[in-house]
Amino acid sequence: MENSAIIQLFKLTVNLLELHDENPFRVKSYQNAIFSLEKTDATLADLSSSELEKLDGLGKSLAAKIDEINRRGTFAELDDLLIKTPAGVIEMFDIKGIGPKKIRVIWKALGIDNPQDLLQACEEDQVAKLKGFGEKTQASIRQSLLYHQANADKLHFARAEAIAAALKGYLLEKFERVSESGQVRRKLEVVDCIQLVVGWDAPTEVTRWLNAHPLLRQNGKESSPFVWRGRYEGLSIAVEVFLAPLPQFTSRLFLHSGTPSHLAHRGEAAQPTLLKTALSGAFESEEAIYQRAGLPYIAPELREGLFEFEWVKTHAAGDLVTLSDLKGILHNHSTYSDGKHSLEEMALYCRELGFEYLGISDHSQSAYYANGLPEERVRQQHREVDALNQRLAPFRVFKGIESDILNDGLLDYPDEVLASFDFVVASIHSNLKMDERRATQRLIRAIENPYTTILGHPTGRLLLRREAYPIDHPAVIDACAEHGVVIEVNANPWRLDLDWRWLPYALEKGVRISINPDAHEKSGYHDMQYGVAVARKGGLTRPMTFNALSLAEVERFFSARKLR
Repeated sequence: MENSAIIQLFKLTVNLLELHDENPFRVKSYQNAIFSLEKTDATLADLSSSELEKLDGLGKSLAAKIDEINRRGTFAELDDLLIKTPAGVIEMFDIKGIGPKKIRVIWKALGIDNPQDLLQACEEDQVAKLKGFGEKTQASIRQSLLYHQANADKLHFARAEAIAAALKGYLLEKFERVSESGQVRRKLEVVDCIQLVVGWDAPTEVTRWLNAHPLLRQNGKESSPFVWRGRYEGLSIAVEVFLAPLPQFTSRLFLHSGTPSHLAHRGEAAQPTLLKTALSGAFESEEAIYQRAGLPYIAPELREGLFEFEWVKTHAAGDLVTLSDLKGILHNHSTYSDGKHSLEEMALYCRELGFEYLGISDHSQSAYYANGLPEERVRQQHREVDALNQRLAPFRVFKGIESDILNDGLLDYPDEVLASFDFVVASIHSNLKMDERRATQRLIRAIENPYTTILGHPTGRLLLRREAYPIDHPAVIDACAEHGVVIEVNANPWRLDLDWRWLPYALEKGVRISINPDAHEKSGYHDMQYGVAVARKGGLTRPMTFNALSLAEVERFFSARKLR
């Protein structure tokens, strides 16, 4: 079993122990173990009981539980907790805004043991009457339940893309031409249906092969001889596979890659739409379809029917930023705060990947939950950065910080400390329930701070988990343009924030965009691909991508900001 799966079982155990009001010292021991396990590079499944006992935060008892997990896939204490907990109560752990203790009150006081009944209780104003809850908590629970309900059976892009790639590989074992299509090909941040197109002249063979897949379940009523429809077991995500005769493969792929509004576009008034053009015959390439329709080629990511035909009047598909354009990685964490790997390890791996520079930006002092850096530890980190830069030149580590934006919009250190950094990523991590006016004012005040270099994940959203807090996007972007602040596209697949739909406005205002992984371990650097994907959806080009600048260009930019 992978480390992440073992950690998830321990986290579930913590929730269940708190739910059943068990000994808080047992809860704390699991929490300490989780903290340590999240930072270890050891593969837990490969360690013996005696080796597990030597890991920080474990000891004999918890090591024995991991050993049992490796043998059985679970452990006795967790089994006992699960037996006395209704499955619907466990589902309630996914509701943002309430923890196990509040869930226990709801369960015991109202007899509610599933999310559906909890939503009904909120509608009937029962939850607000519970001690320690009130109207605001009830409204927050209701909003979280509705959000969770609306996003059921959906996946974020990174997960959907991985499943689509696996299905494509499975199909290519038997069939000549296969491609992802639909939302996955357009790299939409949230996917509710995984679509593929298969080129083959015997559709029944494709259907039989799909039905032989161990995780695919066909919906016979919704399928037809030329479309296989069903679901991916365990995730409930919808899957559609369109079957096309080989000569029609390109046309069908094109038709299933663009939105209806994109396909409805036409070049000149007298010319047919893209839809009719694609249906008119066989094509060797998608470029040929656009050419026949009298239109310039549009990259698949842009085919949303929004602004792509305006964008292409002054750009070409080849202008879009690519992963290979990026010269450095900014907004990253180390063991100085809540990262898994040391500063040196993060720097060496960044250099190994071929980048010219790393921006380290651990959490600031107010982020106590993430081991944020007090001033003395800032100075300690800066000494280590100086030593690394001497050793690793010409590669460079920039001294940064992810400064919490406080409730009043101030940054998290006095000016003399802020002045010691090469760059500052200003982000909101607390009090996420402000209304639009207050949240916007809070962001703008931080943007106006002369030490703010980059605005981090501007809306705080966690896709499929937590809604973005409301902000006035044009006002925030205008403030960044006025004060020369770069806006982040956070590449973590749960964030992808700034939303790509606002990139055209930011670019129109001359705001540079930095594609940042928010990496808390070395593997987090690879999330950059998802940031690039959504940046391309928003029409981001290399010249407007901040971390496509060379080391020398970034050094000049940071120096100029500090002089200002």
